[in-house]
Amino acid sequence: MACLHARSGDTLRFLHDPSVPFTNNEAERDVRMMKLRMKISGGFRSPEGAADFATIRSFLSTARKQGWNIVEALTCDPAHLTKRLRTA
Repeated sequence: MACLHARSGDTLRFLHDPSVPFTNNEAERDVRMMKLRMKISGGFRSPEGAADFATIRSFLSTARKQGWNIVEALTCDPAHLTKRLRTA
């Protein structure tokens, strides 16, 4: 409880900043694909495979949230994409 009180500005930021969502549903949906993949295939064959899958899913999720064209983002120079990132 002390942690919530100490970080109340961050915890209640959604009350003052309409661009901040009041739930973490979007983050939970991002993790769901990883769990679904593990459930269907019984897991990943290696830690590297799991890390690669997570990296790709994270990139696709970020591209979607940024409003980028997925095919263009996949074929674009990463340095160019970094310059186009919007921050909250």
